[in-house]
Amino acid sequence: MLNVGMPNGPQSENNNPFLETSAAANLGYRWTIYEPLAMLNRVKPQEPGKPWLAAKWDWSDNYKKLVLTVRDNVKFSDGQPMTAEDVAYTFGLLKDNKALNIDAVPYKDITAAGNQVTLGFDSSQFVNQVKILQTIVVPKHIWQTIKDPALDTIKNPVGTGPYTLKSFTPQTVIVSQRDGYWQEAPKVKEIRYTSYTDNNAQVSALASGAAEWSFVFIPNYKAVYTNKDPQHYKLWFPAQLAVHGLWFNTEKAPWNSAPLRQAISKVINRDDIFNQGEAGYFYPKNDQVTGIPTPAGDPFIAPQYKGQTVKVDVAAAKAQLTGAGFTFNGDKLQDSSGKPVTLKLTVPSGWSDYITDLEIIKDNLSQIGITATVDKMNQDAWTKSVDTGDFEGLMHWTNDGATPYDMYRDVMDGNRYKPTGQGNINGNYGRFKNDEATKALETYANAEDDASRTAAMATLQKIMIDQQPMIPTSAANSGGEYSTKNWTGWPDEANPYAPAQPTLRNALDIILHLKPAA
Repeated sequence: MLNVGMPNGPQSENNNPFLETSAAANLGYRWTIYEPLAMLNRVKPQEPGKPWLAAKWDWSDNYKKLVLTVRDNVKFSDGQPMTAEDVAYTFGLLKDNKALNIDAVPYKDITAAGNQVTLGFDSSQFVNQVKILQTIVVPKHIWQTIKDPALDTIKNPVGTGPYTLKSFTPQTVIVSQRDGYWQEAPKVKEIRYTSYTDNNAQVSALASGAAEWSFVFIPNYKAVYTNKDPQHYKLWFPAQLAVHGLWFNTEKAPWNSAPLRQAISKVINRDDIFNQGEAGYFYPKNDQVTGIPTPAGDPFIAPQYKGQTVKVDVAAAKAQLTGAGFTFNGDKLQDSSGKPVTLKLTVPSGWSDYITDLEIIKDNLSQIGITATVDKMNQDAWTKSVDTGDFEGLMHWTNDGATPYDMYRDVMDGNRYKPTGQGNINGNYGRFKNDEATKALETYANAEDDASRTAAMATLQKIMIDQQPMIPTSAANSGGEYSTKNWTGWPDEANPYAPAQPTLRNALDIILHLKPAA
């Protein structure tokens, strides 16, 4: 048995693979039951991906048409064969149910013939390739009988994966290996998923060996985890193409001032954020001037920005501020009207790494005369404040993708803009408005050739540097902690075949790589 843990507290029985709030998603066991068409590796976003339930795929008409060749001889866990009809049905399910189509892919024509499924779109899906290819397949003969697929908890999940649900309690879920899996059967016979009450309980389980695989923030990881068994206790947290950083509501003065935002970027100590706030491993440092994480994003960085990093430079920050009409009254910064510049930074009370990050930023800002406060609040209230723009400054993240497009879209897409006070926002939490950025994003998504995409990406990088709509401080990670005491074959820096997080699709790829240590 393999023991997986997550610090998510008691779970309600919900095995719906499409719902990000289900127990199956929170703990990660959905990926042992349901499988994607292709297995894509976000640690190496430029790789084409491994054929999985799709034996191959072909894009044409500038990514407006996709032909999928469905793998033969695959059976669902109830013994029924998986066919192109099931694949087409799954895409139709996403098309007809917005709540399931969380990536908002604009599906149009969906047809099945023989062992092929053809998808047609009105616009280029270049930027949605990964989202489409990593779609899981569900059995039509079961799902067509479900009245409301967005609400059904799927009591008896049936997929093409190597495992079936054996038992469920609010704390523990067990999946067992089934017969008739289309690939070589995994060496792991059963997987126990335990939902621990909080981070501390999860870390204790890792340190004792009760949990062998997890994704949890460990503030002092050497003392409390890896040093307990240096030979076997490992962690690996590679960067992906998404960022964490300081967001402003750019509709609120004085945070509508690009020079002010640029000056703040010049004094934030990203080394301290990485080593103290993120414990030297969790969210990798991101100091590339474009905000694009490296090395994953290296191929996308425009030549003029390659190798350029942000360095702490208080003198340059002060010069930039005075050049933009700000003044200093003693050691306090004032805006052009003479009003002192203060910044209220908000954060959920339990998010220890973000709290430390913001305390560091607070100290950094004092060097340029800005008085900042760090206000801890209820997580639901904080989430609502992000949604409605009721904030001055906060730490937040972006989505990731196979290119920096998704990251930049989250930061500055005018098509996602909503004025302060309006909720149900999906990205552009800083309410940033810039027509050139919006146009560049549209160009990148719909370009007919690589040269046009490269030019649009360079434009986005220039706007990020010149306008600093948010300040990236860290790269997002797709890592995890794991033990090699009982199982070997885990991904790491030397063999980065998959991200190490147990709640991602690639968890199944990792499980299939594992072999008994003895």
